[in-house]
Amino acid sequence: MSWFQAPQYWFARLVFDRGLAVIYVIAFVCAARQFRGLLGARGLLPIPRYLRRVRFWAAPSIFHLRYSDRLFAAVAWSGALLAAAMAGGLGDAVPLWAAMLCWLVLWALYSSIVNVGQVWYGFGWETLLLETGFLAIFLGNASIAPPVLVVWLVRWLLLRVEFGAGLIKLRGDRCWRDLTCLRYHHETQPMPGPLSWFFHHLPDPLHRVEVAGNFAAQLAAPLLLFTPQPVASVAAAVMIVTQLWLVASGNFAWLNWLTIALALPAIDTARLGRLVPLPAPGPLAAPPAWYGALVIAFTVAVAALSYRPVRNLLSRGQVMNTTFDPLRLVNSYGAFGSVTRQRYELVIEGAAEAEVTPGTQWREYEFRGKPGDPRRWPAQVAPYHLRLDWLMWFAALPGGYGESWLPPLLRRLLAGDLEVTRLLRVNPFPDAPPAVIRVRRYRYRYTSWRELRQTGAWWHREPAGEYLPPTSLDRL
Repeated sequence: MSWFQAPQYWFARLVFDRGLAVIYVIAFVCAARQFRGLLGARGLLPIPRYLRRVRFWAAPSIFHLRYSDRLFAAVAWSGALLAAAMAGGLGDAVPLWAAMLCWLVLWALYSSIVNVGQVWYGFGWETLLLETGFLAIFLGNASIAPPVLVVWLVRWLLLRVEFGAGLIKLRGDRCWRDLTCLRYHHETQPMPGPLSWFFHHLPDPLHRVEVAGNFAAQLAAPLLLFTPQPVASVAAAVMIVTQLWLVASGNFAWLNWLTIALALPAIDTARLGRLVPLPAPGPLAAPPAWYGALVIAFTVAVAALSYRPVRNLLSRGQVMNTTFDPLRLVNSYGAFGSVTRQRYELVIEGAAEAEVTPGTQWREYEFRGKPGDPRRWPAQVAPYHLRLDWLMWFAALPGGYGESWLPPLLRRLLAGDLEVTRLLRVNPFPDAPPAVIRVRRYRYRYTSWRELRQTGAWWHREPAGEYLPPTSLDRL
């Protein structure tokens, strides 16, 4: 079955597998550390309540059989441990069938979490991790050469990720077409990183180069993935460099690192090995017949399931980050079809005294990642994912996106709920909860170089209205 094998991608698969396993570790640890306050039995959006109104095939999950916080923690930490073992080489130390089973278990465990995660797991990189994780089941391990068909399926996924993101921009906000979106994006993106302030202050011609380079990486390079080598390797390298630029300029959880991992199997490491020393594979066995049959069947299934994502990709009404089957096997992707021009933040404050007067002392809750104190340098959070911080960014947008979870959040802060306050960077009421709470909306902008030198503040903020007036627990 020499036509079936692609030994020149052996090392690329090895790096891909290790990278994917590390991302799984991060995803499971994020789930384990945040679920009690967000999704637990007493969380802001409790899983048991969600399961009572959703059928299994609408959201496949082992938690339909039984849910408890202890079981969720066991699933999350077990997934993290198995993923860590795969990152350490477990998949190459066991027989092929066992390696496939390990990848399947990781996918099933994380799928069970995502499918009950509600709005907290409504991000494109969750679906991307699941689709990539299912592909990994069929990539084999060190005992055989990577199958050509699955190598091409990985490229097909990468094309949909990048090309979908490029098309949604081209069809979306006019500032992408006139190359001006990055005048705003570094400032208004959901979770700025420590270098975002500096990216924002790049000269305007460089912002235009950034946008043009983005279009080249997302609309031209993906099409070259299906050309002969070394052109496909060059195209993958262009996308990797672009993703590293995004890593430096913002915090997008594991999206960029996962996209880099997807680009690796397009690189012909046999050619690369002539330039730099790379590990060589040991003796590679012929793939078992049952494995070949599974790979072919899976390829046919992906081809059939690709119809609706392709139709969406070609549609003028293209939608981003949409799944078309309950198992999330083949999906559509995209990001930032529109770019906000101004940044707004919701600032939650509490007061100890029940009667509000002009002299009431208000104390501010600080989040771990999202902007708050103007003098605090934006944190490097990614690839970790702070779900509450991200949703706070959405809630501050015009129209608001916090109807389902923001009132419960405020009630839990007024009650001094430890599982919720653990999600924050600073709880200004560590000994006793506040008597009243309020939410104010602020307009944030980056300071100039002069303002930074004079004040030490990275942000300038000014009030933009009251989001919620002072409210006590019995009135919320």
